[in-house]
Order: sequence, then structure tokens, then C-alpha cells
Amino acid sequence: MVAWVVEAWGQVEAWLLALVDSVWALPVLFATTAGDGFFPPIPGETVIVMLAVGAQSGGGVAWGLVLLVAALGAWCGDQLAYALGRALGTRALPALRGPRGRGAVAWATRSLDRRGASVVLGARFVPVGRTAVNVTAGAVGFSRRRFMALSAVASVAWATYSVLIGTLAAAWVGDSPLLAVVVGVVGGILLGVLVDAVVRLRAARRERAAAAAVVVPAPAVRGTEAALAACPDAAR
Repeated sequence: MVAWVVEAWGQVEAWLLALVDSVWALPVLFATTAGDGFFPPIPGETVIVMLAVGAQSGGGVAWGLVLLVAALGAWCGDQLAYALGRALGTRALPALRGPRGRGAVAWATRSLDRRGASVVLGARFVPVGRTAVNVTAGAVGFSRRRFMALSAVASVAWATYSVLIGTLAAAWVGDSPLLAVVVGVVGGILLGVLVDAVVRLRAARRERAAAAAVVVPAPAVRGTEAALAACPDAAR
């Protein structure tokens, strides 16, 4: 069993190194980073980390090119998700039909009106969250020009963050490229979960603050004062 695991690990590592040095590296990078903008199971971050590890190890393409292609792919994927939402609504994607997907869409719908910029930027780092926000933005008629600009900033930040994760992982365990990819992907997932938790916590606090700020309407207060004036005994 141990021998089989070691052999499988070696085969995956060989495939990884072959793809990093392949002419298909950048096309695969663009396709996966574009695809995970509207279909979360596509491993966009994994491919970025993989190519960043290769660049840090002295093989494959330069990390600057990885960053550029990843950011462009992410931006194009966001625009496609927006267009799908505009044309078909949030029910168009299977990923948004489950309980978690519906919850993400409900949160995105509430949040886009209040703080569209921070939502688009923050959701880019959360796989299901970014899909929900991208599609919902199109479905609710969020400004296309504004979405394109915010998505560009978010895509560059996300690509930079993913390349940095891969570079740091390679520097830490550079003697094993596959292990560096695993470490980088796990680290990226954990940071994404942290970002998701922080965004949701801030949203919950703002909603509680808004609910606490609700006051009794002025007409009701005036009506109470009039009733007390008419019944002085009740006032005493």
C-alpha cells in the first residue's frame, strides 16, 4: 500500500512538472481561472499555485506572466458570470441551487445595494461567494461599467495573492514541487475561508446596527402625547 501511494505521488508530480513546462500551461491557466468565475469546482487557484511553484523552482513560465494571464482569465470569467446572471438569473447555475448557493445569493442580493464595491472585491477570494456575487450582480442590474472596473481590481488582487501563496510555498518546501502545490492550495483555501468569515461577520454587525437604529415614528409619539394630554389622570 505504501509503495502504491509513493508511486502515485511520483506520477502526479511528474504530470505536474510536465504541465508546468508544457506549451499548454498558459492556455490551461486562462481557461481554469476564467471557468471558476462561474463554476466553483474548476481549480483556478490550484493551477495558479502550480505555475507559481514552477516559476519559483526555475521552470515553466515567469511568475509575472502567470499573474497577468491569471488576472485576465479571472476578469473574463467574472464578465461571463455577470452576463449569465443578466440573461438567465441566479438559478442558471447548478452551483447556486443548493442551500449554500441560495444562502450566498441571498447575502449577495442584500449586500450589493449597500456596499457593492467591498462585496465584489471581497467575494473574489471566496469560491462560491464570487460566483454568487458575479451572477447576482447581473441579475439585479448592478452597473456593468462599475462591475467591470471592480472586477478588474479584484482579479489583479486575487491573482497576486495566489501567485504569492505559490511562491511562498515553493520557498518553504521547494525540494518537492507537488508538496509545495498542496501546501499552497491548502493555505489559499484557509485564507479564503477566513476572508469569507470576516466579510459575513462585518455584514451581520452592520445589519444588527441598522436594526438597532430603528426608532419609534414621530406620529406615534405625538399620538401618545395627545392621549396623555386628554387624560391627565392617566399621565399621573
